[in-house]
Amino acid sequence: FSIDWNSFRRNTTFGVHLKIIGDWTERFRDLLLPPSSQDSEILPFIQSRNYPKLYIDGPFGSPFEESLNYEVSLCVAGGIGVTPFASILNTLLDDWKPYKLRRLYFIWVCRDIQSFHWFADLLCMLHNKFWQENRPDYVNIQLYLSQTDGIQKIIGEKYHALNSRLFLGRPRWKLLFDEIAKYNRGKTVGFFCCGPNSLSKTLHKLSNQNNSYRTRFEYNKESFS
Repeated sequence: FSIDWNSFRRNTTFGVHLKIIGDWTERFRDLLLPPSSQDSEILPFIQSRNYPKLYIDGPFGSPFEESLNYEVSLCVAGGIGVTPFASILNTLLDDWKPYKLRRLYFIWVCRDIQSFHWFADLLCMLHNKFWQENRPDYVNIQLYLSQTDGIQKIIGEKYHALNSRLFLGRPRWKLLFDEIAKYNRGKTVGFFCCGPNSLSKTLHKLSNQNNSYRTRFEYNKESFS
């Protein structure tokens, strides 16, 4: 799971993102949700129930916090690896001006279309915010659906902006790095990755390769099991 500590400090509440997979997480879900609501993505706080006590150890720093300290940052997430980026995206949604960051490339690769609903609302709000502030180049969102039997969309009229940024298949990583390097000539790009080890290793090698635009990629990663 991931916790938005910036939101916690402001509002004394925080969000927990939990993927239900395996006996432990299924049991944890059963303790929180009544049987009639187990397909819901939102905990029914209104209902009167005796919830278990949760003890949180932290907060601990993350290398992804440094993405705000680059002029240009590239963030790549694989599946549930998107969760560490939630705090960064919420921070930008709250106020981006105090930070050095002026361009963010956000790339998220998932196997199934439903996974994008985890943060679809947040991504849409972020996209709309910068368009309304006449800074459409501030955040570049690219979503990749790696496994599909046909053309699919993120259901909901409010997700129209995301559907136009949804691509089928896997990213062409070498081409993507070249395009970012060309657009940001001579700059240092903070590169942050969270996903399967195979993805991290591939992108780490690409980030270390020289390019003809004198653009440097500084690699950071966060692993999960």
